[in-house]
Amino acid sequence: MQYKHNLSNFFLYFTITNRQLDQQPTGIMALLDILEFPDPRLRTKAKAVAEVNAGTRKLLDDMLETMYEAPGIGLAATQINVHQRIVVIDISEDKNQPLILINPEYRIIEGEQDYEEGCLSVPGYYESVTRAEKIQLNALDREGNSFEMECNGLLAVCVQHEIDHLNGILFVDHISKLKRERIKAKLVKAHKAELKHRR
Repeated sequence: MQYKHNLSNFFLYFTITNRQLDQQPTGIMALLDILEFPDPRLRTKAKAVAEVNAGTRKLLDDMLETMYEAPGIGLAATQINVHQRIVVIDISEDKNQPLILINPEYRIIEGEQDYEEGCLSVPGYYESVTRAEKIQLNALDREGNSFEMECNGLLAVCVQHEIDHLNGILFVDHISKLKRERIKAKLVKAHKAELKHRR
């Protein structure tokens, strides 16, 4: 996920990539490939992480590397074709405050807010989405320890967006079917043109 501030609007871009969880740790971080809508793998509902181990932490490091390189502020494992409930987020200006979320859940506390959201899996398209303004987040950290925190503003939007990904939901699912189908048709056409160019 990536964002920039333009007057009163925030544009959120969400990084989507592709990697298998069972790769053995090598100590070298890797950049991950990006899946794009309407790839059906983005619709897979992620499963809870049963055990946080070295393989999980290697995946987390690769996700963070990919997110920062994008550059972005959030990435869900579903976006990299790893269907486990894992999210990384960093909304700090210096990109030095990573937030690790394993098996995250949230409940709405109060309020609503509208953001112009976009997604690197839906490149070039942005639509207003209404989300909760304040939420209570519960998750495990990279060591498997449970924690909870309140989130509001941009962080609350990012958390809700990324957890949507874990449930196979994209931001375009929050807009009208007509707009969603138009975006889908244009992206399918663009993907076909890209494949033809590569040949």
